[in-house]
Amino acid sequence: MTNIVDRFMGYIAVDTQSDEDSTSSPSTAKQFNLARKLADEMKAIGVSNVRFDEEHCYVYGEIPSNLDAADQAVPALGFISHMDTATTASGDASNARIHKNYDGGIVKLNDTVCLDPEVTPELLDYVGQDLIVTDGVSLLGADDKAGVAEIMTMAERFINDPSLKHGKIGIAFTPDEEVGRGTDHFDVEGFGMDYAYTVDGGKIGELEYENFNAAAAKITIRGRDIHPGSAKNVMVNAARIAIELDRMLPQEQRPEHTEGYEGFFHMTKLEGCEAQAESRYIIRDHDPELFEEKKALMRAAVDYLNVKYNGALTLELRDQYRNMRELVEPHMFLIDNAKAAFEACGVVPEVVAIRGGTDGAQLTYKGLPCPNLSTGGHNFHSNTEYIPVQSLEKMADVLVELARVK
Repeated sequence: MTNIVDRFMGYIAVDTQSDEDSTSSPSTAKQFNLARKLADEMKAIGVSNVRFDEEHCYVYGEIPSNLDAADQAVPALGFISHMDTATTASGDASNARIHKNYDGGIVKLNDTVCLDPEVTPELLDYVGQDLIVTDGVSLLGADDKAGVAEIMTMAERFINDPSLKHGKIGIAFTPDEEVGRGTDHFDVEGFGMDYAYTVDGGKIGELEYENFNAAAAKITIRGRDIHPGSAKNVMVNAARIAIELDRMLPQEQRPEHTEGYEGFFHMTKLEGCEAQAESRYIIRDHDPELFEEKKALMRAAVDYLNVKYNGALTLELRDQYRNMRELVEPHMFLIDNAKAAFEACGVVPEVVAIRGGTDGAQLTYKGLPCPNLSTGGHNFHSNTEYIPVQSLEKMADVLVELARVK
């Protein structure tokens, strides 16, 4: 039986960062490295019907039901995590380490970066525990390789212990979730599950079946460059137009000023000069009407500036995913069962609305109801990302409890 910490550390040592600018699928070839590793490992521990999509980088497998024929009506239940990591810092987590027996103080990650409970107060929930931390440069990759490790550990336990009764269990690992394309080529029919959970959340105990409605905006701006000494009434500075556009959007509707169900406009990129500029935004709201209003406001701002600057702006606006709540609510036993599994493992469940999205949101709209479970990680998309060892271990227990038939 592989230790879950060793398993996790092995996965994060494989750089699987996706690329939002790529048009290929998967967006980066290096994601295949972990996919092949997982497919081989699944076969080695005895997972059945392992399938590796060599074109699009998906990995599937299943654990057949071990119930008596009379009990085979138990729904087939899937567990899904993504293999890629975000683009916000280096994806090379090979220098990650374990900080033993956290004492409640500052954890120095390198000469300039630290974990400080005054900045991250939830650290104090883990005094006495062991924290897996970054080198202060890279991401850790707990989003979502912690989920991958927890699912693989669950699978190995079921395979090694036939006394744990269960229905048919499906396993799937996806690429490109971080760039919003994780389910583009997901084989829902071939997966063959009635229901599923993504294991892609944060703090242990979190349980989510609401997420943002999401869109992405790319604005390209063409300026007119000329020597500044003769620029009067001639120069059109593209970089300044990008700034002007940002100031037209509601300043209070930025991520740093919002919480709970409040949506936002988030500038993720701004680069350019006088001649040309590009800005990118993600647009989010739980409420579908407010979401449509936000998209309309972005279009109106671009239209206004195009009148002012003679058609200098081009807007590409695309929807990414939708709030899964309305399609999960008819299957609330999924939430009740997850709560019971957490409680049976000594974890207090907390139903929260995702201020983001998961593969599960898109899979739900493809006909596979798929709420989201915690991984136990914190500070995702940051070089201060960390996960307590004890949370990693406990989540594997929760998955076993959730999938087994009592």
